Amino acid sequence: MDRNKLKGHNSFVIWFTGLSGSGKSTLANMVEKELYQKGIHTFSLDGDNVRSGLNNNLGFAREDREENLRRIAEVAKLFVDSGNVVIASFISPLSSDRNFIKNIIGSKDFVEVFVNTPLEVCESRDVKGLYKKARIGEIKNFTGIDAPYEAPFSPEVEVKTDLEDAEVSVSRIVEYVKNKLEIKK
Repeated sequence: MDRNKLKGHNSFVIWFTGLSGSGKSTLANMVEKELYQKGIHTFSLDGDNVRSGLNNNLGFAREDREENLRRIAEVAKLFVDSGNVVIASFISPLSSDRNFIKNIIGSKDFVEVFVNTPLEVCESRDVKGLYKKARIGEIKNFTGIDAPYEAPFSPEVEVKTDLEDAEVSVSRIVEYVKNKLEIKK
């Protein structure tokens, strides 16, 4: 692709999945910063920047969640086509969701990173109080409490934020994508 040659690297999506509070956004931000410092053209998509604009008309019903992820995948694909490495951080709780996303983006342009953090650790990090609200019934269909989270079967990278420092996780993720960044001639 001409845009990849112009930018000097291949483009693809690094998709972070995991429970709320697992560390997805923290790791995604750190990976983006490290790639940017290496001269890689990146763009970050997460719930905050997508739900406040593009998807502000969607709620949290199953159909709305599916549409939210569909739109995100389509936007991510556009950024890949423009020559960027997209860093996407979304719970994306179901295997069927992630397969749907991968089909839109294309499997060769999709790197799945599973941020595997136990529920009790995620709850202990609950800075927004979402788990507490879900436990007392103020939030319905909260992933991990009264809505399912299906762990990926074979992610390209799995990190356990309760067992390793963020810097170690980031290093492993960046090492994995290093070969994918290189333009083969």
